[in-house]
Amino acid sequence: MSLLDRYHVLVHNVSAAFGYDYSDATPDWVHPFIHLILVLAPALLITVGSYLAIRGIFKLWKRRHTSTFHPEPIRGLEGSLFSTVLRYSRRQQALMIVVSLIAMPILYLTLELPKQIVNNALDSDRFPVAVLGRDVDQVVFLMLLCGLYLLAIILNGLNKYGLNVFKGFVAERFLRRFRLLVYRQWRSDPDSRNQSEIVPILAQEVEPIGGFAADVLTLPILQGGTLLTILFFMFVQDPVLGAAALTVLPIQLVLLPKLQRRVNALSRTRIKEVRQLGRQLSEQLHERQVNPTGLLPAGASFRELEHVRRKIFRLKFFIKALNNFLTALTPFLFYSLGGYFVIEGRITLGALVAVLAAHKDFSAPLKELFNYYQTLEDTRIRYHEITTFFNKSIQQSAIVQADNTMPQEVSQFEQAPLRCPASSLKRQGAIATS
Repeated sequence: MSLLDRYHVLVHNVSAAFGYDYSDATPDWVHPFIHLILVLAPALLITVGSYLAIRGIFKLWKRRHTSTFHPEPIRGLEGSLFSTVLRYSRRQQALMIVVSLIAMPILYLTLELPKQIVNNALDSDRFPVAVLGRDVDQVVFLMLLCGLYLLAIILNGLNKYGLNVFKGFVAERFLRRFRLLVYRQWRSDPDSRNQSEIVPILAQEVEPIGGFAADVLTLPILQGGTLLTILFFMFVQDPVLGAAALTVLPIQLVLLPKLQRRVNALSRTRIKEVRQLGRQLSEQLHERQVNPTGLLPAGASFRELEHVRRKIFRLKFFIKALNNFLTALTPFLFYSLGGYFVIEGRITLGALVAVLAAHKDFSAPLKELFNYYQTLEDTRIRYHEITTFFNKSIQQSAIVQADNTMPQEVSQFEQAPLRCPASSLKRQGAIATS
């Protein structure tokens, strides 16, 4: 048996394990879909997931075993962003996690009830049916299912509303405390060179950090739980269609993070350029005489900021367009392969409609998770830049203090040998006179 024949046997065995046996009577266009959905895409997903997991474990191990001294940059803040957020909002984070987990069964009801309405309430051959010991006709049963669906939608909306309001409360509370700690640190070390740069830090750079404080644990749990709930619902309807929903996920995991790293590098450059512009404007404000060439450095900074922001816009919209295109490929598999399954009688039309509606909700949490990754990287950069700003200030003040104390020590050292001979001469004179 050749290698190709063994591969075909493997595909047939995997397809049989998913409950779908296809033979030579199956149309030819179905075979590539089965190979892609059940073998190639899962193998690529396992490979990419294993690589990301191993790289994350290696980075964590390297970070723990690297013996470096990190001084406390701002009094009251930790060296890590996660540690700082959990230090001041541990109880609120636990409450938001509980509310997020409550939303999962409600979400499953909003996905299951439309299928029940299409398959059961609109089927006129099964009526009357018994509901809680009473026989109801088709219209009453339809209204009953629609009422349950409306109740599930209301509960889901109330859950999201309460969670978002509470997240806003946590974010604003953490933002106020974070600004206060940064302001106190700036007041304790009032360096004239840093006074102009503290304004964009307190006004702009701390805003994303405060908003991220409410999403640091809640968003991945809520959106990840939503993703797993929808995926579980798809696999319950049909395992092949559930596997088809994960076909483009490996490509997204490979391409999108690499593009995001470039956006992060440009964001870091933009932050530094804004601070440089603030420093230049502060120096011009403190000048006593008007400088005719004062517009040249400011114009160069404006031009550089425009250039960097254009690059950021191009990369961000390219990532968004690529993600939308890859997400739109999965409904193509649903319409083609799922439609063939409906014609064969493998699944019902209501199940296919429910899977299509679920995938529409499936792409939303996936985008939120990718946005969370982008926000996480951007917030880490901002947090690192703020702590680095005060680290540099502390180091500069330490150097200045060392430079100021060195001449005093030198003068004391130079005066010490002069005092000893004088005292010895006085003692010798006293002995001689005695």
